[in-house]
Amino acid sequence: MSGSNYDLNESPNHFMVLDAITRGVDNIDKIAKATKLPKEEVETIVNDLMVQRLVVKVEKKGIFKKKRSLGVTEIGLKLLNAKKLELEEKREQMRQSFDNGNGTQLQSYMDANRMWIPMMLFSGIMDVLFFTSMMSFMGMGLNPIESAFTSGDSGVHDAGTNSADAQQVDDHSGSADGGTDGGSGDSNVDGSGMDSGGFDNTNFDGFDGGGFDSF
Repeated sequence: MSGSNYDLNESPNHFMVLDAITRGVDNIDKIAKATKLPKEEVETIVNDLMVQRLVVKVEKKGIFKKKRSLGVTEIGLKLLNAKKLELEEKREQMRQSFDNGNGTQLQSYMDANRMWIPMMLFSGIMDVLFFTSMMSFMGMGLNPIESAFTSGDSGVHDAGTNSADAQQVDDHSGSADGGTDGGSGDSNVDGSGMDSGGFDNTNFDGFDGGGFDSF
């Protein structure tokens, strides 16, 4: 998916990658394993997220050398949480239809939101048992990525900590704000090492270097 031809709000894969990073899954290989996405697609998505300043590269102090990883900005976390609230509402609509035995309405909700199912499963918004029961009720089969997330080795719970413990970058100070390894203030934003295709030279509307309070 091209970084110049996508609508973030309509891209479940972008939100899955963003969610993975908030859990401390902070490199391309680990993100690809957790999200079940091809490594090449993850690289493109991370690039997109950096261009939008939803994700940045951070540098952590290690025992012998500095470690580079990915961190989520304040606006990235706000956007993710807003999308999760939206998906929770959609899940509740499906649950009510399922509980009422209204197969026609459930089918309609599923058709409208099928592309978001992997994100719901990955983030824990939708329970695997509920999803498989719902699909069985409608007599529908699972597609490959849904099957991957409903298998025993889904990678969802291994993705890291809950998003409440997100590795969020402090936009005001330029340092990592509490990564999942408990570090505080030991991670500096790597502004010079960006390879996001124009990250350092791009002007962003509404961004003045002082944070994302206008979001």
